[in-house]
Amino acid sequence: MAEWDGRGLPPVAAERARRAAAGGAWTSLLSAPAAAGLRVAGFEPVGEVMGSMVQQIGWSGYRGCGGYGGYGGWAASTITSSDPTRFAGFRPYVDALDRGYGTAMSRMAQEAATIGADGVVGVGLTMSHLDAGAREFTALGTAVRGRGGTRPHRIFSTHLPGQDVAKLVAGGWMPTDLVYGISVAIRHDDWQTRQQASWGAGNIEVSGYTELIIHTRADARRRFGRHVHESGADGAIVSSMDLRVWEIEPGENHRDHVAEATVFGTALLHFHTDTAAPTRTLTFLPLR
Repeated sequence: MAEWDGRGLPPVAAERARRAAAGGAWTSLLSAPAAAGLRVAGFEPVGEVMGSMVQQIGWSGYRGCGGYGGYGGWAASTITSSDPTRFAGFRPYVDALDRGYGTAMSRMAQEAATIGADGVVGVGLTMSHLDAGAREFTALGTAVRGRGGTRPHRIFSTHLPGQDVAKLVAGGWMPTDLVYGISVAIRHDDWQTRQQASWGAGNIEVSGYTELIIHTRADARRRFGRHVHESGADGAIVSSMDLRVWEIEPGENHRDHVAEATVFGTALLHFHTDTAAPTRTLTFLPLR
């Protein structure tokens, strides 16, 4: 196996792309409706493409509580990963996730470009745990190429299936990039939070937990919107919004809660402004 310096495609992936570019039978992750829809929109599948990266995440950031000293004692605040302080909260952890997903998508796009594709549809992004600190980030989709002679300046990518891409193109919209926003926030369980969350409090709102979740989701949406803006798109379709919360205990009788929010989607560019659609689409009727 050839030595690899970490730049470009790994040797195995480069060889796979070379064989695909040489012609012959191609593979696809498309369903029958997706393949038919892409053909109507002027695209043909050219092969299955993938990007992967394994990253060791050994430093997640300062895991101390979101507490601060104030007049009259300790209060609590929510510290998000977008805090301007370099190591605030879990910012290094979020930076590692950004780098993992971004590298996987970049390698997938390189593989698509190598086999002469114009874009990748139906992309699935995954992250899996390999051991205590290592995680694998993967991007997997089907590369497609337009039947016309005009080539785009760069590879487009989308989580949308082929039939949805066809509908967008018919309406004057074009997917441009996979976009995402990730935020992790931490908040100390102060006295009020502990009282509201106790078994004897009854059915009441735990305002500290509400604040933590609202701040984390809002920050993830802000980062998602910034990613859309940086791509030069006009808007985006959200594919998923997820949230997970867990608790940590940095010291005795000292409990914090951590929330992680993610937003994934596809950025869109409007290329047709007339009232009439630029193309027509087929009608697909499920026979069942």
